[in-house]
Amino acid sequence: MQRPQKTSVKEDSSGKSKMESGDNRKVRSIASVRDDKLMSEQSNNTLFNQVLTRENLNIALKRVMANNGAPGIDNVTCREFREHLIANWQEIKQRLLCGTYQPQPVKRVEIPKPDGGTRSLGIPILVDRLIQQAIAQILTPIYEKKFSDSSYGFRPGRNAHQAVRRAREYIEAGYKWVVDIDLEKFFDRVNHDVLMSLLSKEINDQAVLRLIRKFLESGVMINGVVMATEVGTPQGGPLSPLLSNIMLDVLDNELEKRGHKFCRYADDCNIYVRSERAGKRVIKSVRKFIENRLRLRINHEKSAVANPADRKFLGFTSYTKTDGTIGIKLSVKSRMRLKTKLKEMTARSNGDSITERIKRLNRYLMGWLNYYMPADIKTMLNDTLKWLRRRIRMCLWKSWKNIKCRYDNLRKLGLNDDYARKFANSRKGYWRIAGSHILSRTVTNRYITNDLGLIDIVGYYLKLRNA
Repeated sequence: MQRPQKTSVKEDSSGKSKMESGDNRKVRSIASVRDDKLMSEQSNNTLFNQVLTRENLNIALKRVMANNGAPGIDNVTCREFREHLIANWQEIKQRLLCGTYQPQPVKRVEIPKPDGGTRSLGIPILVDRLIQQAIAQILTPIYEKKFSDSSYGFRPGRNAHQAVRRAREYIEAGYKWVVDIDLEKFFDRVNHDVLMSLLSKEINDQAVLRLIRKFLESGVMINGVVMATEVGTPQGGPLSPLLSNIMLDVLDNELEKRGHKFCRYADDCNIYVRSERAGKRVIKSVRKFIENRLRLRINHEKSAVANPADRKFLGFTSYTKTDGTIGIKLSVKSRMRLKTKLKEMTARSNGDSITERIKRLNRYLMGWLNYYMPADIKTMLNDTLKWLRRRIRMCLWKSWKNIKCRYDNLRKLGLNDDYARKFANSRKGYWRIAGSHILSRTVTNRYITNDLGLIDIVGYYLKLRNA
């Protein structure tokens, strides 16, 4: 496998700007001396100049390429993007400097949601992703200074684990009721005028504001047809997470003024109160604020005032331990999704080899455990590992396609001749065979771990917890 070529940005002595890969090309910069002079003449656009600096664009390029995302409507892939950028960057930058740059419509795709239904995802072209990323890198430090301490989504140094643990602290402190607020299709309903008004309070650079507005109004392509976007900031672009936090920071400020204890992760917001009566009063007033001030809608079916143990937050829920303290556990839906995914990856109809299956299982399980590590799931993991080993035995037995192959493999695994011959001729079903004492004695747990390479999910979980 060839190592990916390294792309960097530098300036040459002539002041011309190019972007080249590491295959013996001279490495040059996106930002040319001539363009820097033109930018310096725009004295009112200091923030815009920061967006287009060589250093900022280099960082943005690395992040866009590292994501290795799908192509937009121009079908330019990450593999092709380097050459595309070398050939077109000068023209693109001139249009940016002159204010004539027009972002392309995003490609609209629908992805399934874990709890059913679909979520709209917008895929910008790579050039637009690069520019959005460059803008986000300049604006993020400005807004990070003012964002609420109770906001955890899409922010540097913050994650879902911190939000879940803070929620547990509130419950332990006596806030035994939660106002669970779900915003209906938040990213599709963001009002552009409200958002731009909020942006203009912190940003006095009209060039940056105009460019952001263009991205918001760039439109979407659905089944080959371009449609205008009068509301919404499509998920999928590097700028959307920051814009969503800027929009919902208004809600955070309002909740802080009222003295509420809350945790917000993107559009998921939980407010913790001491009584059901207080919760009903809060949800009524907050709903009015969101609909009138932010022009957003609350999903009435998914929002509720309830015991925290009866509601899920970022895939977790809470429970009361025997000593009276509050613990974190998986929500029912999270457990069901795990089992469904593992079933899919170990289906008998899957034609992949056992080695390939184990590799995919390990990647998935490690990622899953890294996210759900805060939950108390040791017992559940022991049960899951026992069940998963049986699934692997079933797949292994299926891969031994005929009597001779089964006999030979059982003998290799230490079974004597009579038992191996008798068992290889068994007509029992795959799942029943997988649970038999014969297969458990031959395809042992140690064999599955050491020879096949399945990760010990219990040991990995305990390692994460103790780190």
